[in-house]
Amino acid sequence: MIGPQHAVRAAESSAGGAHFAFTDRWGGVSAVPYEELNLGGAVGDDPAAVRTNRALAARSLGLDPALVVWMNQVHGREVAVVDGPWGETSATSGIPAVDAVVTARRGLPLAVLTADCTPVLLADPAAGVVAAAHAGRPGLVAGVVPAAVEAMVALGAEPSRIVAHTGPSVCGRCYEVPEDMRAEVAAVVPASWSQTSWGTPAVDVTAGVHAQLDELGVADRHASPFCTLESGDHFSYRRDRTTGRLAGYVWLD
Repeated sequence: MIGPQHAVRAAESSAGGAHFAFTDRWGGVSAVPYEELNLGGAVGDDPAAVRTNRALAARSLGLDPALVVWMNQVHGREVAVVDGPWGETSATSGIPAVDAVVTARRGLPLAVLTADCTPVLLADPAAGVVAAAHAGRPGLVAGVVPAAVEAMVALGAEPSRIVAHTGPSVCGRCYEVPEDMRAEVAAVVPASWSQTSWGTPAVDVTAGVHAQLDELGVADRHASPFCTLESGDHFSYRRDRTTGRLAGYVWLD
């Protein structure tokens, strides 16, 4: 039996029947260095612990763990449109390499894993369409978020009705990069140009994502206040290297 010491903490909000949730690192069963609520299955953690953690997180949100659609994230811009978990929708084994998933099936939860990258959750409740996207620096430049919105529109969504939430990620004051890398990213997404709090070149992926959404006509946008590198309550790859993964979930009633 899972005791009260494993109570999952997740920041959840809702709008018009759409639900958005982001986990922190507490309430799971993983051991150091993945403590506690590691939801990533490819980071070296005990697979049994990850399965338990995923079940704990889903049930804490009132979701069936077996219905959650995960991704094999590769820092690209490929989008998959799904109407059920991979076991139901794919005749092949394994999960395809995509960085965004979109569905028009109500009650089907979509999930994205991060540990510094920006998790992006999108919903048009009127159209009954939701999406989850993984936007790191390469995905920002490649346009994974515009690709996800495009896939939503193809299913009947309208950008003006889309509600967007970005979750905990490394902030523009902490994401230090070489000067040439900052210039390359800012050449594609100018709003991503940033500087660290100590005065060196940086990239603000979340600011870039919000600028892309704004250009697409998505005005109802919300950003998490948490920087993963600064927050001890969140996993950060840049801070710890060997660490767990957070998750963002989106679904419709």
